[in-house]
Amino acid sequence: MSTVAVLAGDGIGPEVTRAAVRVLRAVRPDVRCEEVEVGGAAMERGDPPLPARARHLCERSVAILFGAVGLPQYEGLPLEERPEHALFTLRHSFDLFANLRPVRVYPGLEPASNLKPAVIEGLDFIVVRELTSGIYFGQPKELRMTEGGEEAVDTMYYSAAQIERIARVAFALASSRRSRVTSVDKQNILATSGLWRRVVSDVARDYPNVALDHLLVDNASMQLIRRPKDFDIILTENMFGDILSDEAAMLTGSVGNLPSASLGTGISSGPVFGMYEPISGTAPDIAGRDIANPTAAILSAALLLRHSLADENGARRIENAVERSFAAGARTADLREQGAPSLTTTAFTDVVIDHLK
Repeated sequence: MSTVAVLAGDGIGPEVTRAAVRVLRAVRPDVRCEEVEVGGAAMERGDPPLPARARHLCERSVAILFGAVGLPQYEGLPLEERPEHALFTLRHSFDLFANLRPVRVYPGLEPASNLKPAVIEGLDFIVVRELTSGIYFGQPKELRMTEGGEEAVDTMYYSAAQIERIARVAFALASSRRSRVTSVDKQNILATSGLWRRVVSDVARDYPNVALDHLLVDNASMQLIRRPKDFDIILTENMFGDILSDEAAMLTGSVGNLPSASLGTGISSGPVFGMYEPISGTAPDIAGRDIANPTAAILSAALLLRHSLADENGARRIENAVERSFAAGARTADLREQGAPSLTTTAFTDVVIDHLK
């Protein structure tokens, strides 16, 4: 029996993760889900953000189903003393370098977007974000005092090997879709982006059937609003991917709709260890009210089946059930039209499970 490590975390994390576990068990009752506290939930017990028992559970599991970490009371502290340290440690420790963020507008959800329906109808692309390097992990990273006063430094670092491996993930994905990669950088300013563009262009020669174009990140953010349906695979580095994927989430009507898969080595050769999570964050203002949108967490469970358990049929069952739920009019509060009724987190999950049958 395969074990999945369930790290629900903080804020709405436990609520949406509970929904994802319910759906996962409905599709694969043979999968064992074991839960351990991380983030602020662990810190409130006097533990570090990623306790040893959580790390050990992950090491003996086929995948991690993650909720969200981060609470307002820890803001301003060094990263090592914040709940988010759990997330960064997991990404780095397991070398989860490839972050996939599918962006899709389900039929019927067009009114939830701030853009005109004609602009986003049928939208379907994937942001491929490098996850273990760049400015988030580069050293030195510090606050320091100098004779001139306090200053801070963050280091953006990339090696050619790091760029090549994430580029190959993007081109392989594009080969199974619409055969187009848009690489996003800032090569007119950043040395790392100059290397990024050169390496991505070199990798492209190994995929002659995939079209490649390059966009500067500021232009890319504009084109996501102007012509989002032109994109198939967006390939980019860590910080740019973080920002652009949140922008992309709002094209779908809610950040609560976007799942993600963070995958390690072996991604191209079969089942791979990965961490699966919604990108919506902890949303502490609505935590505990049973109104959070669990769509992203449920779809993250589908990605877990696809990439870590090689269960494409199970993944499609979940994705189809979500689509049928929306088609039947199921909406959480963040997606409903003005004056229309909405479902609780639990009730929406019930609808999805009903559509699995």
